Amino acid sequence: MITINPFRAVRPKETLVKEVTCPPYDVLEGEKLNKLAELPENFVHIIRSEVDFPTTQDPYSHVVYAKAKENLDKFQSLGILTEDDKPCFYLYRQIRKGKIQNGIVACASTKDYTEGRIKRHELTRTDKEKDRIAHFSACEAHTEPVFLFYKQQNVLKEFIQQFVEKNKPIYDFFSSDGVQQILWKIDKMEDISFLRNVFEKTNSLYIADGHHRTASSVKVGELKLKEYAEQEGDSRNMREFNRFLSVIFPDEELLILPYNRVIKDLNNLTEEEFLQRLKEHFDVEELEQVKEPDKKGTYVMLLHEKTYRLKWKEKLPQNIVDALDVSILQNYVLSPLLGIQDPRTDKRIAFYGGDNMLNDIRERLHTDMEVAFLLYPTQIQEIIEVSDNNAIMPPKSTWFEPKLISGLFLHKM
Repeated sequence: MITINPFRAVRPKETLVKEVTCPPYDVLEGEKLNKLAELPENFVHIIRSEVDFPTTQDPYSHVVYAKAKENLDKFQSLGILTEDDKPCFYLYRQIRKGKIQNGIVACASTKDYTEGRIKRHELTRTDKEKDRIAHFSACEAHTEPVFLFYKQQNVLKEFIQQFVEKNKPIYDFFSSDGVQQILWKIDKMEDISFLRNVFEKTNSLYIADGHHRTASSVKVGELKLKEYAEQEGDSRNMREFNRFLSVIFPDEELLILPYNRVIKDLNNLTEEEFLQRLKEHFDVEELEQVKEPDKKGTYVMLLHEKTYRLKWKEKLPQNIVDALDVSILQNYVLSPLLGIQDPRTDKRIAFYGGDNMLNDIRERLHTDMEVAFLLYPTQIQEIIEVSDNNAIMPPKSTWFEPKLISGLFLHKM
């Protein structure tokens, strides 16, 4: 049912891999981005090519996308990036704080996405899609992978274990966030055939992260196929346009961390009024110190130097999306009490995903924000249930760690 394809990865020279790779384009901002931009061989010059222009430059201008293509070509001509000579799969291992996740790097099928076998749980924004469409089209490459997952299969678990024991990696290094990044090439035909056959018997894949990259890849493929059909382009390109770069992990190895909310004000409510309104749906208990929520249906609230535990005291809604912790917070607190109707566009809300965020949240509370909510992480089974029912989660529902590093491999169309 699921089609995966080997591909000729464009990847860094082994001695330069640490200098080239960087975090994903959508988490790079401010000082971190500027620091990486100082490195001439870093992948930010491709995925965030506006760094090569004055700060007044519109990052969505055609000249910025053209610069990304120019930099990609330059990296290849200088030997910073080289293309493998034959199509392969790759095994990508990340180790974070002792926890291991193993993904198969492959080209997924745009048809599997459009026909619903690669399942989503988020809506996409048109402006973000336009950006990735322009970037992929200009570069004629998928410069960053989509993060997919499958329901664990023992046959794949055994294959990965045996492959790691018998083969040497092509890269093994620590990225700046302390994550160990290891990559093996899977180039033997029997291994490639085995993996393709296993996924052909797999009913579904699920998008963990990269909804915009997926949707954009599909649209780029449609545009390029039309363009090449008119020009009678070569068959390799016709094939590659129907594919997009992905890393596919087993569900049981993935780590989802909290995605917390910080709000600017109490929407003209006093502290006492706000607490009383909360008690309509939650048990509210003041805590002596901050503790992260330890189970579904509980929240920790930071308000005016005080800490509270909020515990949902009603029956969970029957609808799978409405029963999510992020939905309950949105539908019973953020919208009716704090006036935040659309968290995607409201300027009064900020989001902090991952661990070690408490200091950043406290800093905001001491400067320009008034109340924060710490959430229990969305569970992988909840993503599967929502996706299987063709439903959509609220924005900023999931934060996966570690993020897939950029610049380790890309797919030329």
